[in-house]
Amino acid sequence: MEYYIQLSFNNRSEYMFFPVTPESIEFSDSGDGSTFNVSALGEINVIKSPKLREVSFSGIFPADYSPYHLNYDARHPALQKQFYRDPYEYVKKIIRWMQTGRPVRMFFSSERYTINMAVSIESFDWKETAGTVGDIQYDIKLKQFIFYAAKKVVPLKDSKDTAASKTKTKASRPNEKIQPKTITLKAGDSLWSVAKAHLGDGSRWKELQKLNGIKDAQLKKLPIGLVIKLP
Repeated sequence: MEYYIQLSFNNRSEYMFFPVTPESIEFSDSGDGSTFNVSALGEINVIKSPKLREVSFSGIFPADYSPYHLNYDARHPALQKQFYRDPYEYVKKIIRWMQTGRPVRMFFSSERYTINMAVSIESFDWKETAGTVGDIQYDIKLKQFIFYAAKKVVPLKDSKDTAASKTKTKASRPNEKIQPKTITLKAGDSLWSVAKAHLGDGSRWKELQKLNGIKDAQLKKLPIGLVIKLP
């Protein structure tokens, strides 16, 4: 058996061979490019991913088992039944597969190459005509099916949001502690005069001495420019 077409469904739990090999089978592969007119260049073509492959062929489901059947020389009755069934059984099976909304698998074999791919049944036209009593003539169109699954999409922030986010992340927590005030000594200043001017009471000069770690020996010669912390 070097040339045949088979359709299977649900991981080959059901399958069928087309009993009579079609005279021809057409495969259509095309790109999905777009053309644009660009100033100073003229028409350009933007190449995109190819479209899904399409397959179409026509044939008959014969009413009688005859020499033009696939594997007509098979002698075992079980093997003959595998390749020959009542024409309406083929029709009912294809229609039922279409109605499930699920893909089928097409296997095409010839002397030169084979094709094995999942497909959707896009259309199936059939008829019985006078003069061929019991035979069913059909036209079928298939389209390549790509299995896919939904994936969780994590949106990307734009550069401004990212920069702002990084800046915000690096920013330290605000220090809510009240920072001590300071003054710088000028000529003629003493701890008493500072306490009087900034604390409202000259007698609090000892608080300044203790806060700033000033020794008694330094009180009479405080240097100009010394920074004094205030409580």
